[in-house]
Amino acid sequence: MAASGVESAFRILEGRWKMIIIFHLFARGTLRFSELERAIPTVSQKMLIQQLRELERDSIVRRTVYPQVPPRVEYDLRDWGQAMCPALDALLEWAAHRPTPSSAPPTDSAAELAPASAPRADALGRRMGASANTSKLARSG
Repeated sequence: MAASGVESAFRILEGRWKMIIIFHLFARGTLRFSELERAIPTVSQKMLIQQLRELERDSIVRRTVYPQVPPRVEYDLRDWGQAMCPALDALLEWAAHRPTPSSAPPTDSAAELAPASAPRADALGRRMGASANTSKLARSG
């Protein structure tokens, strides 16, 4: 049963750019399409549109279109997308403890694998380069 839950979660988040898009929206809040393009310069416009549509379809991202010329389209995380914050912050903490290739052979001791006693909610914002006063994570604590 747990394996199917993991598969479902990964299926929603699979895609080369989805996690990067989500991290930018966590760190910077509401972003216009052009701001996402600038934030992720290596993604093609077509792929960014596709990934955003899939995230919108899966109720992670909200797309708001303003009826003006030129059209203004903004993206932000829905509540369900925001709920991923602790899991993604834990993932970043885990990645930060990756052993270097020149270090001693890896061990599986519980002390080395234990998560930090108090996860820092602003860690994601700092890693994404956002200041504490602009990071949604820093404000939501």
